[in-house]
Amino acid sequence: MNEKRVIVAMSGGVDSSVAAALLHKEGYEVIGITMKTWGFMEVGGAPKHESGCCSLDAIFDAKNVAESFGFPHYTVDFTKSFEDEVIENFVDEYLSGRTPNPCVICNRKIKWEEMLMKANSLDAKYIATGHYARIEYNKENDRYCLKNSEDSWKDQTYALWGLTQESLSRTLLPLGDYTKAQIRKLANEFGLKTANKPDSQEICFVADNNYERFLRERIPDRINDLHEGDLIYHGKVIGKHRGIPFYTVGQRKGLGIALGKPVYVKNINVENNTIEIADKEELLEFELVADDINYVSKAKLDPGEKVLAKIRYSDPGSEAVVISSDNNEIRLKFLKPKSAITPGQSSVIYDDNGYVLAGGVIKKNIVG
Repeated sequence: MNEKRVIVAMSGGVDSSVAAALLHKEGYEVIGITMKTWGFMEVGGAPKHESGCCSLDAIFDAKNVAESFGFPHYTVDFTKSFEDEVIENFVDEYLSGRTPNPCVICNRKIKWEEMLMKANSLDAKYIATGHYARIEYNKENDRYCLKNSEDSWKDQTYALWGLTQESLSRTLLPLGDYTKAQIRKLANEFGLKTANKPDSQEICFVADNNYERFLRERIPDRINDLHEGDLIYHGKVIGKHRGIPFYTVGQRKGLGIALGKPVYVKNINVENNTIEIADKEELLEFELVADDINYVSKAKLDPGEKVLAKIRYSDPGSEAVVISSDNNEIRLKFLKPKSAITPGQSSVIYDDNGYVLAGGVIKKNIVG
């Protein structure tokens, strides 16, 4: 396998463009790949001008960067895998009353597993992306470690906790030691067309950020079979909800009720078709259980071990203690209560030095 050949996932954005340029300048034999995973015609919600990832603009922007440096670029169709692994999971999770994190699934199953198979077919040792994170090899425990990037604001380790040791061992992350501002500056110095291209913000296949619209168009028959259910506040029915999939723990807006004060979704009960509403302070919880576990920088966690844990992408992290852990589940207790611990979201566990120890999908929250 050619150790100087690298497949770079190029979305057409500034980050992946600079990642490819940096590796090319380091002497790697770069092959640019843009993944076609969905289309606006299939997922709906298209803006007037298609400009997100997977659009023609994105493909042309990536190809333009490749041509400017003289390395090859290809567009590869991963739509079937993306449909099966990411979109179906997204739909099923919402129908189950959970709030999915499709970027985690996409990273593990598509951007890494599928891309590594493509790398194998091209005799390439490595794949690379424009993620802000760092990979290090620890000789003491013989593990590849995932660490926070230099830019704490842009750090993307939260969405990468699912990467296996095999995936990490064959990954290059050129942006880990840079800030976003430095990457913009490099892009301008390189004369890249994508230098000032804005970052994408929402989930890629829900371009309008309207999950209800997406679900209604995607699975109309299953949505039509849904029934209204009770909204319950302090044990009393105060209204009706539109359907379990259209709500998430912590939600405040769009509840369709007026109590003279802000209230939030606390619990979604699929079996009883009810949604429990609560005051903000009643969303505070001390413990969580996560499953679908992947150990990253360590092979295991010890009961009583003190860690830093995040429960959503924007979470800065909070001190917690490991109550129990094995290959199936991790149970954590936070030193201070966390608000709106949401089933379906990821819990990512770090040490004090910014290394990702493990991650999992929040199975349930435990009221403190």
